[in-house]
Amino acid sequence: MDHPSRYVFLGAGAIGSALGGLLARQGREVLLVARGEHARVMADRGVTLRCPDLTETVAVPVATAPDEAHLTVDDVLVLTAKTPQAADVLDTWGDAPVHDRDGIEVGRAADVLPVLVALNGVAGEEIALRRAERVFAVCVWCPTVLLEPGEVIVRGAPLRGVFHLGRYGHSPDPAADSSLLASIATDWEPAGCLVRPTDAVMGWKYRKLIANTGNALEALLGDTTGAEDITTAARAEAEEVLGAADLPVVGKEEARAGWEPEGLEFLPVPGEPAQLGGSSWQSLMRGTGSIESDYLNGEIALTARRIGRPAPVNAGLTALARRAAREGLRPGSITADELRRALGLE
Repeated sequence: MDHPSRYVFLGAGAIGSALGGLLARQGREVLLVARGEHARVMADRGVTLRCPDLTETVAVPVATAPDEAHLTVDDVLVLTAKTPQAADVLDTWGDAPVHDRDGIEVGRAADVLPVLVALNGVAGEEIALRRAERVFAVCVWCPTVLLEPGEVIVRGAPLRGVFHLGRYGHSPDPAADSSLLASIATDWEPAGCLVRPTDAVMGWKYRKLIANTGNALEALLGDTTGAEDITTAARAEAEEVLGAADLPVVGKEEARAGWEPEGLEFLPVPGEPAQLGGSSWQSLMRGTGSIESDYLNGEIALTARRIGRPAPVNAGLTALARRAAREGLRPGSITADELRRALGLE
């Protein structure tokens, strides 16, 4: 692959729509793969970016299925679906035909194209590697919110976010991988997306996983004010479990420096409430019926069970968040005191 000509965002929810819109705004070629009303609105009117320093609607191509995409050897697939949907999305798109520059079919997407896994948690890379040859992990530090079809809130300004990228699994051609990552940085950074290639990408994702154990609290409580002790307990438990399992975790000071570059602040967006939650909170707000807590708090519980350690706080949060999604509950369905009792923290 030479320089990528197009970024195909598979499962363009909040982060995929935000990245696609920001790149399209800078003249990069993108394709947003979405479904339902969100896909229809973006196809008709474009994607509206709502940032602290701008509001702009950007025209973007949209597809709902592989036969609408005409994939080529110059495409890069960016997996931005939620982890529970990742396998189905990759199964559908991995079998899509890819064409060379003369229009001749040269193979399947999973065999030919690079796949960037821009998901929370650390399970998406294994899901992708079961299906694709060339997989790259992406640690996303870019708060985005999708509540209304066709509109995405991006809270970073003037930079939009930081993205640590690196190859996942064996690389038969490190030089080609380095070239691809350099090209991505060249394309993304004018859009305010700071790209940092690293061989320690999974260490960054494990560090973010610890932070993301708080996502379930946002989803359940709505407002986590006064529940700092629960957040601290979940994160401390995660830190202990990952350390006991001897998994790579970027240090706190290194993470703080990496996620606080000059020019990146997370600010209020005009016309939007100050209290906006993360991906799990958004899932309950939109009533999707599913939530990714199994791959966040549940990842900590899974790791603990593998090594014979208890993780009652994260296991409990996983079960409560899953039930809330299944029953269609909204953020704020439980109080902090009720949550403490449920988790045995009183």
